[in-house]
Amino acid sequence: MRLRTDIFVSALLRRVFARGDFAAVEKKGADEAGAIFIRQHFRDGSETLYGPAPQSFFDEEDSGERLFEIRLERKDADEVRTMLERERRFDHDLWIVELEADDVADIVPLARERDDRL
Repeated sequence: MRLRTDIFVSALLRRVFARGDFAAVEKKGADEAGAIFIRQHFRDGSETLYGPAPQSFFDEEDSGERLFEIRLERKDADEVRTMLERERRFDHDLWIVELEADDVADIVPLARERDDRL
């Protein structure tokens, strides 16, 4: 069973704050099953956008796990904003979480890292 989105986001924010970094919810979506997009802000003004990994990365054993993939890496904020606007047109229930952290590898599980473990 997959963890509710609001609980996952709350835990993500706590983990970021516990490390001394900053996080905020830019857009709140559906509490139970909204898709999560994460904007990672860097000091140079660039951003990386993480989005939900395709369903092909999941199997029966991982049904409760949330995996992400990099949608845009170290791009201008306008590019990230444009992509998110496109996503919002298709899914009004999505969440957008902003992180100001140099490294999120230990708190944002990437699909490619999961493949490396197998």
